[in-house]
Amino acid sequence: MPKSLLPPKVLSELKRQLNHELSAAQGYLAMSVWCAAQNQKGFARFFAKQAGEEREHAGKMINHLVDRGVAAKLEAQPAPRQDFASLLEVALHAQAMEQANTQGINAVFEAALAAKDYPAQVLMHWFINEQVEEEAWAAELVDRVKGASCAGSVSDLDRHVEKLLAGDGEKEG
Repeated sequence: MPKSLLPPKVLSELKRQLNHELSAAQGYLAMSVWCAAQNQKGFARFFAKQAGEEREHAGKMINHLVDRGVAAKLEAQPAPRQDFASLLEVALHAQAMEQANTQGINAVFEAALAAKDYPAQVLMHWFINEQVEEEAWAAELVDRVKGASCAGSVSDLDRHVEKLLAGDGEKEG
């Protein structure tokens, strides 16, 4: 493996964010399990899909590090939150996770910008754009769950959550 070409602060921030992405994957998996246990199968599938996306994001960072001469260090992740009082609490937790993820990605970009690390800046541009979408679906999820005021509307939302929030890149208006 070639010698690392990353500035130390950028390397530190990328390693931190990589592990944050893996932690987010665990968090979404825990939300999926909670939803499945509540017989909210649509939400369970949606959050399982989100867990996979977070692992893919970690993979992008791992590939970037390896390409630049660094073997990424994977750290132990704390157990994710697994107990929720309601579906709204799950939605709010997902939104808070995405907001924290945006802050972490911005910190990597800021380090790359300060160090004039152009390859890391380009990588982070993709993540910054992705986070705009991630925060948008999280906000929509919270709004839709808040608006589902009876068991029937929650059940209907559960049946359609994947299509409404993440189906094939097209959202209903």
